[in-house]
Amino acid sequence: MHSETPDRYERLTSVSSSVDFDQRDNGFCSWLTAIFRIKDEEIREKCGEDAVHYLSFQRHIIGLLVVVGVLSVGIILPVNFSGDLLVRIINKDAFLSQGAPGPPSKEENNAYSFGRTTIANLKSGTNLLWLHTTFAFMYLLLTVYSMRRHTSKMHYKEDDLVKRTLFINGISKYAEEGQIKQHFEQAYENCTVLEAQICYNVAKLMALNAERKKTERSKKFFTDLMAKEHVPTMINPKPCGHLCCCTITGCEEEEAVSYYTKMEAKLKEEYRKEKEKVHTKPLGMAFVTFQNEAMTAIILKDFNACQVQGCRCQLEPQSSQFSEVLHVYNWSVSYAPDPQNVRWENLSLGGISWWIRCFIINCILFLLLFFLTTPAIIISTMDKFNVTKPVEYLNNPIVTQFFPTLLLWAFSALLPTIVYYSAFFEAHWTRSGENRTTMHKCYTFLIFMVLLLPSLGLSSLDVFFRWLFDKKFLADAKIRFECVFLPDNGAFFVNYVIASAFIGNAMDLLRIPGLLMYMIRLCLARSAADRRNVKRHQAYEFQFGAAYAWMMNVFTVVMAYSITCPIIVPFGLMYMLLKHLVDRYNMYYAYLPSKLDKKIHSGAVTQVVAAPILCLFWLLFFSTVRTGFETPTSMFTLVVLIITIVVCLSHVCFGHFKYLSAHNYKIDTKDNETDAVKNGRPARPSSSPTSKSQQQQTQQQQMYIAQVLQDPNSDEPGGASSEEDRGSSQDEEMLNGGSSINEADFQSGEDSLIANEVHQ
Repeated sequence: MHSETPDRYERLTSVSSSVDFDQRDNGFCSWLTAIFRIKDEEIREKCGEDAVHYLSFQRHIIGLLVVVGVLSVGIILPVNFSGDLLVRIINKDAFLSQGAPGPPSKEENNAYSFGRTTIANLKSGTNLLWLHTTFAFMYLLLTVYSMRRHTSKMHYKEDDLVKRTLFINGISKYAEEGQIKQHFEQAYENCTVLEAQICYNVAKLMALNAERKKTERSKKFFTDLMAKEHVPTMINPKPCGHLCCCTITGCEEEEAVSYYTKMEAKLKEEYRKEKEKVHTKPLGMAFVTFQNEAMTAIILKDFNACQVQGCRCQLEPQSSQFSEVLHVYNWSVSYAPDPQNVRWENLSLGGISWWIRCFIINCILFLLLFFLTTPAIIISTMDKFNVTKPVEYLNNPIVTQFFPTLLLWAFSALLPTIVYYSAFFEAHWTRSGENRTTMHKCYTFLIFMVLLLPSLGLSSLDVFFRWLFDKKFLADAKIRFECVFLPDNGAFFVNYVIASAFIGNAMDLLRIPGLLMYMIRLCLARSAADRRNVKRHQAYEFQFGAAYAWMMNVFTVVMAYSITCPIIVPFGLMYMLLKHLVDRYNMYYAYLPSKLDKKIHSGAVTQVVAAPILCLFWLLFFSTVRTGFETPTSMFTLVVLIITIVVCLSHVCFGHFKYLSAHNYKIDTKDNETDAVKNGRPARPSSSPTSKSQQQQTQQQQMYIAQVLQDPNSDEPGGASSEEDRGSSQDEEMLNGGSSINEADFQSGEDSLIANEVHQ
C-alpha cells in the first residue's frame, strides 16, 4: 500500500536509513545500542509528533505492567499457592479416593502443577476472593491514572493553519471560490477569508502523474546507459517479462529507450487531457482558511448549533446573497485535517457511494470471519475437503507434522491482515481515519480470535452466537465459564504471550509483509530501471492503527489473566519491552514519517480501559461459577463492573465524567519560530538555493490543494522530474554534510548491481 508522501521523502528515507545524520550506527551491531541512544527529540524531528505519542503510550503501559507485575507476582501468586489443589496432587490416596482409576499422569501432573499458580487453586467460598476483586478494581484505577498521566504529558501541537481552516462538504458543484469568500465576508462581521480551495476529482490525475514520473526516470536511466556503453538494451515490457527465458509470440523484446519514449509520450498526453478536465469535476467540497482562530471557531459553532445528531433544527446559519447559490443550508462544516493527513485520491468517493462501498466490504468481512474466526476452524474446514490428505501420504514425519503447523501460523497472520486491508479498501478521506478504523476493527477481531473464543472453548463466532442464543444457554453457561479457569487454559495464554514476545517482535523487526510486497513488485517490474524505482521507493509509512491493535491485544490478554493467572504478567512486560525497542528502531530507520491527528491516540487510550474491564468480567465469571451469583464477592464485582461500563459509555458517547476518564490532553499552538519540525523533518534555515526550494516545497505541502495541482511546470518537458531532481539535491546536501562522507562513499552498489543485471 503506497502512501501519498512525496518522492523526496521516500528517497530521503532510503538515504537516511543507510547513512544516519550523526553516524551512530557505525560498527558491528552498533544499531542495537543505537536504539537506546536515540532521544525523543531526534525521533520527533525525523519521525514526527505521532511517533513520540506512540512511544510515550508504550512507556506508560510498561510502567503500568511493572506495578501490576509486582502486585500480581508478589501478592496474588502466593495467595493462589495457598489453595488445596497441591494436596490433591501430592496425596495420591486423596486422588484415588475421589474415584479416579489411578494416580495422575505426567501430563495431568504438569497441568495441575501449573494450576497451583492460578485462581483455580483456591478453595470454594474462601474470603480470599475479596483480595482478588479488590486488586482487579485497583488495576482499573491504575490503568486510568497511567493513561491520564500519559495524555497530560503529551501536549499535542496543532498547526496554526489547521486551527484557522474549515472543511466544508455539501457545496454546490457550480460554486466558485470567489463566491465562497464573499459569502463569509458578508454573512459574518469582521470576517476575512485568506483562501478558499475547491476540491476536485484528482484520483486519475494522480495515478497518471505517478506513472509518468516513473516512466521518465526509467527512460533517463536507459538513455544514460546507452550514452555510456553505446549499446541498445532490449527489454520484455510484459509483467514478469524478465523471468521469461524464451521469446514467443506476444512476448517479443523491445528496445528500452524506444519503449519508454513511446510510453512517456502517451502518458504525457493522457495527463495533459486529464489536467484540462480536472477543473470541470468539482466534488462539492472546499477548504476555507480564515485570518484568525476566533472567527473560525464562531463560524464552526454557528453551523454546528443548527444540527442535532444530523437533524435540522429551527436555527439557521448566517446568510448572504450567495446562500442559495452555494446551498449553504446543506453544508457540513468541521475543522480541516492537516494537509498531509488528507488522502486526495479518495475524496471523490463520498456520499451514498462511499457508504454502500463500506457496507459491502464489511458485510463480506463479517461473513468470512463469522465462520472462519480462528485458525483452528480453518484447518478443520480444510480437512473436510481432504486438502491435507496428500501430505499425509508422503509418510514423512517432518512434512506431515510441519505442514499443519505452517498452515496454522499462516492463517494466524493472514486473518488480521484481511481485517487491516478492509479498512484500506474503504477509501477513507484521511490517513488518521484509516488508521483509526484499522485499530478498532483489528483490535476487536483479535480479542475475539485470541482471547474470548479460546477462553470459552469455542472455535468461531458461528458457534459463539449459536451458544449465546440457544435455549440451553443458561444450562451450558456454567460449563463454558469453567473453561476460562482450566489450569491448561492459563498456560495456553502464557505460551501465546511468550511467542508474541520473541517470534512476533522478531517478525516486526524483519518486516516480512513489507519484504513480500517488495519481492512481488520486483517480479512485476518490466526492466532493470523499473526495479531500480522499486528499490528506491520501498519505504512505507508506519501503520499506527495496526501497531496499536496488536500491542493492545497482547496487553488485554495479560491484564485479563493478571488475577486469574498472575504468572503471565512478567512475560507481558517482556513483550512490551521488546516491542518498544523494535518499534523505536523501525520508526527511526525503516519507515517514513506520517502526519495524523490526535484522534487515533485518544482512541487508543479509550481502548486500553477494555483490558481491566475484561479482568473484572473474568473474576465475575469465576465468582459466579465457584460461589454463586448472589454471594457478596459476585455482587460487588458486578456493581463495580456496571459502574465502570456506564462511566466509560457516558464519556465516549456523551462526553460526561471527563475527570474520571483516561483522557487529559493539552493542545498547544505550534510556533513555527521555535518548533523547527516540518512534516516530520527538521527545517534547516539556510540561504542556499537547495534550502529555498525545500522551504518552497514545505509551503506547498501546507496548502489545501492536491500536490499534483501545485506544480506549475508539470506540463513542460522535464518538469515532472523537477521534484526528483530536488530530492537528489537534498540527498547530496545530506551526504556532503558529514566530513567523512561523499557521494562516492555512499554508493551502496545498487547501480552497479543493476548494470550487471542489464548485461546478463
